Amino acid sequence: MLLYIELFYNSKLFFTFVGELIGKSIKKMEVNIHSSWKPHLANEFEKDYFKNLVAFVKNEYSRGICYPKGSQIFSAFEHCPFENVKVVIIGQDPYHGANQANGLCFSVQDGIEHPPSLVNIFKEIEQDLGIPYPASGNLERWASQGVLLLNATLTVRANQAGSHQNQGWETFTDSVIRVVSEKSNQVVFLLWGGYAKKKSALIDASKHYILTSGHPSPLSANRGYWFGNKHFSKTNAFLESIGKKGILW
Repeated sequence: MLLYIELFYNSKLFFTFVGELIGKSIKKMEVNIHSSWKPHLANEFEKDYFKNLVAFVKNEYSRGICYPKGSQIFSAFEHCPFENVKVVIIGQDPYHGANQANGLCFSVQDGIEHPPSLVNIFKEIEQDLGIPYPASGNLERWASQGVLLLNATLTVRANQAGSHQNQGWETFTDSVIRVVSEKSNQVVFLLWGGYAKKKSALIDASKHYILTSGHPSPLSANRGYWFGNKHFSKTNAFLESIGKKGILW
């Protein structure tokens, strides 16, 4: 059976991809993306690399366990409409452990133990802003306030970090970064670690606020490259200085 993609509006003002996944347990991958992204990303979906990417994802999800679940692959765009983007945080690829990834970088499902990088993010927020360490690691609450939590690669094979890299996701997410840079103004970009810092080449620094630091992973944080960066208070100070509401981290 042929793989197909449809883009259409529905009553919830989302447009939807429907891709058939012929496999052991998954018949469809249906992903909702807020309609505000459509004019900015629709051309990407027509390009050959994206069609090849969809075929790759279809095959991977049909052959074995992949994360996040199909309905959450594009959650970063579902929970954060284009016109609401105030902050962009760039990750690398989803968590590859069972039931961790929910489509938002660094975020986990409710009730899931916090991974080490997320622990260090929350510790820095606690030190920086005095906000108590939260019970839930689900960052949908950030996304709903205008934080685009974007992984460079949006899917991964279970227990195999980086297994879906270099298949087209990076081309797509680079285009997302360019679109935000070109079409928006005064967005805060938080680039943590060497991989994310390289994305600064896609961002117009003359119109956006870029903050960089080491990665929150223990390997970096325990060597002094993460804690004390005060990115969360700096982000809010900048947003408030331009008349926007700060993020309730």
